Amino acid sequence: QVQLVESGGGLVQPGGSLRLSCAASGSFFSIGGMGWYRQVPGKERELVATITPNEFTNYADSVKGRFTISRDDAKNTVYLQMNSLKPEDTAAYYCNMGIRRYFSAVNEYTYWGQGTQVTVSS
Repeated sequence: QVQLVESGGGLVQPGGSLRLSCAASGSFFSIGGMGWYRQVPGKERELVATITPNEFTNYADSVKGRFTISRDDAKNTVYLQMNSLKPEDTAAYYCNMGIRRYFSAVNEYTYWGQGTQVTVSS
């Protein structure tokens, strides 16, 4: 049983900052890649940022230079630091992780957090 629990969303003014956290709990062997996605009603979910186990990162062009993804493997946690927030950043944000549940497992499986709402408005 694996669960990803997100926190840190909320209401913030344009230009403000917010830090999202996502922690994995349960029984698993290892975690591979981690990422953040976002989705607004009526639109497809889009990639925001990803980070590999050796901490290579990539970002959507729309957030590059403003958002920073990081991970703390000791805490099984991925973070998203969001600075200079804009109204167009408003969305439900979802974390995901590639998790190998057992030592004998061949493949990783993708797990998703429950989503946390970020609203940027004055």
